Amino acid sequence: MIEVTLPDGTRKKYEAGVTGLEIAKSIGPRLAKDAIAIKVDGELIDLFKPLHANCKVELVTFSSSEGKDVFRHSTAHVFAYAVQELYPNAKNTIGPSVEEGFYYDFDDLDITGADLPKIEEKMKEIVKRDERCSRIDLTLDEVKRLFRHNHYKVEMASEFSVAGGKLSAYKIGEKFIDLCRGPHVPSAGYIKAFKLFKVAKAYWRGDPKNKQLTRIYGISFPTEKELNDYLFQRQEAEKRDHRKLGQELDLFMTHEVSPGCAFFLPDGTIIYNELLSFLRAEYFARSYHEVITPVLFDKQLWETSGHWQHYKENMFLTTVEGREFSLKPMNCPSHALIYKSQTRSYRELPLRLADFGVLHRNELSGVISGLTRVRKFQQDDSHIYCMAEQVEAEIVALFAFIKRVYAEVFNFEYRMELSTRPEKFLGEVAMWDKAESLLQSLLEKNKIPYKINPGDGAFYGPKIDLHVKDAIGRSWQLATIQLDFNQAERFDLSYEGADGRKHRPVVIHRAILGSLDRFIGVLIEHFAGKFPLWLSPVQAILLPVADRHIPYAEKVASLLRSAGLRVTIDTRTESVPKKVRDAQIRKYPLMLTVGDKEEAAETVAVRTLDGKVKFDVPAAAFTAQLREDVQRRVLQPTI
Repeated sequence: MIEVTLPDGTRKKYEAGVTGLEIAKSIGPRLAKDAIAIKVDGELIDLFKPLHANCKVELVTFSSSEGKDVFRHSTAHVFAYAVQELYPNAKNTIGPSVEEGFYYDFDDLDITGADLPKIEEKMKEIVKRDERCSRIDLTLDEVKRLFRHNHYKVEMASEFSVAGGKLSAYKIGEKFIDLCRGPHVPSAGYIKAFKLFKVAKAYWRGDPKNKQLTRIYGISFPTEKELNDYLFQRQEAEKRDHRKLGQELDLFMTHEVSPGCAFFLPDGTIIYNELLSFLRAEYFARSYHEVITPVLFDKQLWETSGHWQHYKENMFLTTVEGREFSLKPMNCPSHALIYKSQTRSYRELPLRLADFGVLHRNELSGVISGLTRVRKFQQDDSHIYCMAEQVEAEIVALFAFIKRVYAEVFNFEYRMELSTRPEKFLGEVAMWDKAESLLQSLLEKNKIPYKINPGDGAFYGPKIDLHVKDAIGRSWQLATIQLDFNQAERFDLSYEGADGRKHRPVVIHRAILGSLDRFIGVLIEHFAGKFPLWLSPVQAILLPVADRHIPYAEKVASLLRSAGLRVTIDTRTESVPKKVRDAQIRKYPLMLTVGDKEEAAETVAVRTLDGKVKFDVPAAAFTAQLREDVQRRVLQPTI
């Protein structure tokens, strides 16, 4: 008998040789149905592998990132099996799971997107046969014999073997075998729902000197419902793509001369500045002090902060008069210099320094995307210097700040994650444990649901990250609260306490919106370009019925502008229905029609973007209501 310890601490006895699948069945039919793999003493292995010693186990399902990886890599094998049956001369190379699905690269495979349905049908046949998956360990000589017609597999195995790795392969039934370290689902029948998306080209090992291969992308799920939900979300995401809408609505542009750096156009700049104004008002209410700091710093600063040792590959470096410099990737070291520029007393704390400074991070060109992954950006960045006994109150205040912005102003659903010590970190383990424990206790004390994201903390401290759910169910990581017991030590920061002695402050790094570029990209997609009234670049457009109504339209526009509202007039000689359609395409929140009747009564006919219409609205009263809506930052105008 062996003893198995489950995640909740429960211990169970089993016959030696028990498999993960048998353990799942002993716990319950639902888990037996959902389990994909098993972690044994932290190692991810196949459900069908026998266990022969006491161990800690965790059943892995599709709901986890590890489960998705196993499931989708298994799907890639089913896919390669289908290609082998349809195109026997094709040579499969690599087929990993990726962030959104999987892909597989092939040599000697000449197909187009029109061939994908045929491959999907063959995959369905293989899934229906439900052939068993099995693992075999191999020597390099065995690999060379088994894959003698596929030099790609032999090349990879030879390198892996030289590096000391153990070679293994997975079979599906008796016809298909592929090199793989695993684990995999127990049988092909687990792969219930899948979709192949596109055919692309990729160089072997990403090197243009190598042969160009055929790459096919796909996605898979345990159920048809999950696949259908994903396909609907994908379709909606394409409609809402901020890169497409940003161009259509003249919000921002990009250019090859400055990759990863957005050019905000006049309308996009309005949104940017409205967000800054919003934050500055919130800062004023919360006693923040805004500062402006340099963009370029000597490497000495980054060595002190630890970025040179832990973050250098993400920094833009340059040399000036023989000295090494970097564009700043974050503001925290410059704020430490401000803090240290004068003697500090406990009476000044907490000191909250806010900065909208320009940041640069050296992102790889392959991951740059619109506004959501950039090289140049600005954050609503702040660092709070406080006494240890003030940390709890400051973090609770940040919870309230986050609620104000995300729940009350933008009406987002959100969740929290606690990210713990990474593999490479600054400071002492004991200090990290203390910081992690404090953040966890504050989440629990304030009854905030959260999950732990192990190993994903910043190199200088643990953090609480906010993940928002957008209109079509996608998750975006935006706000962050980071607790840092290291910066004060590295920069020799201190304050004079009430006891007359010097003490180290605690540093809280925090961003509410995060990168403003990224946040605007998320807003574009969440609202599908139909911004809240207070953020919309044009809040109302006046539509004169005829040229003789233009003077009255200008009078109403002047009234609205005097109230601080952004208004334009469509003076084209087009019909009102045509003007309305064009205004809807531009996603203006309010369309105000004015004709003889409205001019005589000093009213407007109001149409909202969602189709509501109200006639005979007094222009003065409408202006007052609209101004109040903007000041209150409501999502939809009141009419």
